[in-house]
Amino acid sequence: MKLHIIMHESFESPAAIEIWAKRKSFNISYTRLYSGDTFPDECDFDFLVIMGGPQSPATTLEEFPYFDAQKEISFIKKAIDQNKMLLGVCLGAQFIGEALGARFDHSPNREIGVFPIALTEDGKQDPIIGTFPEKFMVGHWHGDMPGLTKESRILATSEGCPRQIVRYAPAIYGFQCHFEFTPEAVEGMIINNAHELEEYKGLPYIETAEQLRSYNYTEMNGFLFRFLDMLSNR
Repeated sequence: MKLHIIMHESFESPAAIEIWAKRKSFNISYTRLYSGDTFPDECDFDFLVIMGGPQSPATTLEEFPYFDAQKEISFIKKAIDQNKMLLGVCLGAQFIGEALGARFDHSPNREIGVFPIALTEDGKQDPIIGTFPEKFMVGHWHGDMPGLTKESRILATSEGCPRQIVRYAPAIYGFQCHFEFTPEAVEGMIINNAHELEEYKGLPYIETAEQLRSYNYTEMNGFLFRFLDMLSNR
């Protein structure tokens, strides 16, 4: 299988997603926008993963010269039109919604930390997510959330955000939350986003760097591996 990963920043890494793909001996390619990469001319892959970043789909080239939201949306739409499997994480989930014509929105609460998500009735019926526990812990680091199309289904929510997992099509999912966090990935987030931890401390769903470092991310990674196995084998 050929897996292509879009990365907006070095510190928003695929982490456990990359671990899974390497264990499977998949052919992995990257578009590292922060390094000046451009999108491929052809969608020569089976599975597209779009990672997160401090940007939003409304971020301009003036703010981040290497971040062209419209080009990215067009590329994602091309992959969708060619029936590729897609997973969007955080900003990536918002981009999938945008490519399908659904505007992203601000989450009612900013979330940074590890908090539980709960499956909705649609989530319990989903062929993949429905195999998960009704409530379990995942990582969070966001202030926005993906838009919804008429066909999309919300599969999981949290106390702080009503759109944590969205299924847009049978092989297209958006995770506002972070199953892929590892201790190394979280450390990169802490180092590069320390200003957010300071700016938003005291809000209901904001944890400290020490709390983030204290978690064992193995269980949520296990759920991610199950999801990726089931999606890629459909």
